[in-house]
Amino acid sequence: MSTTPVRSVTEQTFDAEVATSTVPVLVDFTATWCPPCRLLAPILHALAVEGAGHLKVVEVNGDDQPRLAARFGIRGFPTVIAFVGGKEVARHVGLTTRDKLLQMVRAHLPPGERRLSAATA
Repeated sequence: MSTTPVRSVTEQTFDAEVATSTVPVLVDFTATWCPPCRLLAPILHALAVEGAGHLKVVEVNGDDQPRLAARFGIRGFPTVIAFVGGKEVARHVGLTTRDKLLQMVRAHLPPGERRLSAATA
């Protein structure tokens, strides 16, 4: 098992990591050349650590996975999509805050994990 809290997914691993996940998933569509993506990465990393077991965070390199990016209509980086039960429930394009990312999935977290908030950052 990987020790990295944010796993990279590909077209081949997307369904196993996201579509069949039993917990909400934040999917970060990113690119190595994207400065806002680099600023967002530590926020997503912290959420992955704090939400381990109740929230999953994965990343998709849009340059390396163009078909996957096209599948979800990605037009800009970073784009973060929240999935619950394999279905998209929210989307944000551009740099954002930790609290806004949590708002995307908070209603879908187990009651004890809804305590995750910007105040605990």
